Amino acid sequence: MCFHTSQTKKVKKLENTFKVNLTNPELRETFDVPSYHLNGFAHPKMLIIPQEEPSVITPGLWGIIPNNKKETQITEYYKQAVRYGGGLNAQSEKLFDHFIYKHAAFSKRCIIPVTGFFEPHEYKSKKYPFHIKRKDDEVLALAGIYTSIQEVLTFTILTKPASPLFAKIHNKKNRQPILLTNNTQQNWLEDNLTQNQIQEIINNQYPEQELSTYTVSKDLFSPKINSNTPTIIEEVNYEGITI
Repeated sequence: MCFHTSQTKKVKKLENTFKVNLTNPELRETFDVPSYHLNGFAHPKMLIIPQEEPSVITPGLWGIIPNNKKETQITEYYKQAVRYGGGLNAQSEKLFDHFIYKHAAFSKRCIIPVTGFFEPHEYKSKKYPFHIKRKDDEVLALAGIYTSIQEVLTFTILTKPASPLFAKIHNKKNRQPILLTNNTQQNWLEDNLTQNQIQEIINNQYPEQELSTYTVSKDLFSPKINSNTPTIIEEVNYEGITI
């Protein structure tokens, strides 16, 4: 599952890449600060591109919430939802049936721009974090869905069964986030897609030869260490671990 991401590009880079504009210019300075490790369980604000306004990039809270909740109930909902993964990921197999997801599947899909994400690899009963990014250091587009809670957007990253590469990395859960290619990014935000068309985009396989995957420091997993530093995306080798 994808519970940890990084986003180190300036807002202008995201705007140029996806041909969008930041909704509130006053937020530019805040989101220009690089985030080397965004821990989903802290429910950080991240920039997303919503289907309802595909020409903008706007903040959303990582962790989807039912659309019948109020803004004042968000914090309490997250406390209760931690046992279910905090709403950070959504299994795409349940997209059209789950009581939260099915209301967003056709009209509230989104793109979550990241420069990388982290997945755990298990070896001899211990977990080692892998960092996954594009080899050319360009931005990755993750597929997600969102809800509108009054003035707040909350989102989740869609996942699917692991590809051969991700099955080797995330070898316990065998899951991966849905990575959108340049060809499927625009399609993902189109209105009036059928269930079959949405599923076709989900099933599309990102070219794995364009990805760089390597192990990083286990500080990523420590709540006592500030891992939001440049070193957390640097390669750290461990004996016996190869992909």
